[in-house]
Amino acid sequence: MSPHQESPFKGKTGVKRLINAFGYSLDGLRAAYRHEDAFRQLTLLAIVLVPLALFVVPATPLARALLVASSLATLIIELFNSAIEAAVDHTSLARHPLAKRAKDMGSAAQLLGLVNLALVWGLVLFG
Repeated sequence: MSPHQESPFKGKTGVKRLINAFGYSLDGLRAAYRHEDAFRQLTLLAIVLVPLALFVVPATPLARALLVASSLATLIIELFNSAIEAAVDHTSLARHPLAKRAKDMGSAAQLLGLVNLALVWGLVLFG
């Protein structure tokens, strides 16, 4: 494939594309759960926090939505962080300042996601 050629898989449209995309998404979730400790830990945290937000914590509907969103955001951020790490490692396992920068930035994104999670939960519960 030349550098300017589109992937042959890009031609799918309609329902077939949606079915394929859903399958690829499930593959990604399975891969993250199987290969990433942090994703498994955050999944377990979300399994606890989301039901608490929906059924236990006395909060307004907007506050509940923020609690759930902040919990799910950590999973989303971890998927991106893990994807960055996998892509960098696939390119080369050699130490390189740009590889370190990419991985560190992914990690920083997750740190901010966790700070956001703690702040949202803290503000709703104690604010």
